[in-house]
Amino acid sequence: MLWWIGDAVLLVVIFPLVLVLLNYVLTAIERIRGACDEILRRGVALTADLDYLPENLNKVNQTVDEVAVGAVRYAGSISRLLG
Repeated sequence: MLWWIGDAVLLVVIFPLVLVLLNYVLTAIERIRGACDEILRRGVALTADLDYLPENLNKVNQTVDEVAVGAVRYAGSISRLLG
């Protein structure tokens, strides 16, 4: 007789609770999968923008070198004026 009561509690209380918790877990997994797909899609789109990166870095380095030379000349002139 007690086995029937235990089986009834299992079917009426525990089993639906397990299904609800499983639904929460599966919903979270689907959200994570969607976020991963979005990250992958945007990452692939970003790689197209990185094709010109080495060329642009070379331009930046050249500009920094030119500014540095000009800044040293300017600082030297100011030093002579103030010194």
